[in-house]
Amino acid sequence: MTVVLKRVYEPAARTDGTRVLVDRLWPRGVAKASAVLDEWLRDLAPSHELRRWFHARPDHWQDFRKKYLKELSQAEAEDALLQLYQLANKKKRLTLLFASKNETRNNAVVLKELLDGMRKPPTGTGPGAVYGMRKREAAVRRR
Repeated sequence: MTVVLKRVYEPAARTDGTRVLVDRLWPRGVAKASAVLDEWLRDLAPSHELRRWFHARPDHWQDFRKKYLKELSQAEAEDALLQLYQLANKKKRLTLLFASKNETRNNAVVLKELLDGMRKPPTGTGPGAVYGMRKREAAVRRR
């Protein structure tokens, strides 16, 4: 599976594969009738509050990522995240579409990292959480 990112304003290409819009708001200037989309997963987008917070603080990328991953671990995003994983597992190219002008720091980048296996939404109970807890406990014992 190949996951690529693309601005929704760029023309569709045959090589895009499955095209999924991952923004909560419909992009300005794009007619719904002419948009070439397979899915629109708005529940995967950051909340309005988080989107506004990051827009006012674009230098706080790491904080945004943490808050966004926390939102993705909530029940509201569970169905949409499952649908995204199912689309990605079809062994076909998956193109995540976004409207942001910033092509390197937006929610689609975080979703691509999730699909590529770089990050998983925090649950607090998985092997990573257990490893982190053990690492912190060992550091405390050494003091």
